Amino acid sequence: MSEVVIEIQSLELTGFHGALEEEKQEGQPFVFDVMLVAHDAGVRSDELRDTVDYTAVAARVRAVNEAHRFNLIEALAAAVADDLIERFPVSRVRVRVRKPHVQLDAPVEHTAATIERTRL
Repeated sequence: MSEVVIEIQSLELTGFHGALEEEKQEGQPFVFDVMLVAHDAGVRSDELRDTVDYTAVAARVRAVNEAHRFNLIEALAAAVADDLIERFPVSRVRVRVRKPHVQLDAPVEHTAATIERTRL
């Protein structure tokens, strides 16, 4: 059996998340890095039907991002990870959410939260 890592890096979506009311009203970019671990995902058949279609994964990330307004990026990352592990035939999911327009007292590139879920 092969373990296949499927990744989507730097999926940028607008979201209305944050602890401040203005973040929820105005929206801002959030950047998603997604890693899924599948087994024998299309390795032998070379058929899309036998793997995890990353366009479907990206669509689910977008759907979760648009369906809710979270206070914390930790909660957003967890909701995405939970959705993906429930919907796709994978054994493990890792979701990192970066917030590039963070308001801190010092300049930073971004803040981030990473959640990993494993199928029991």
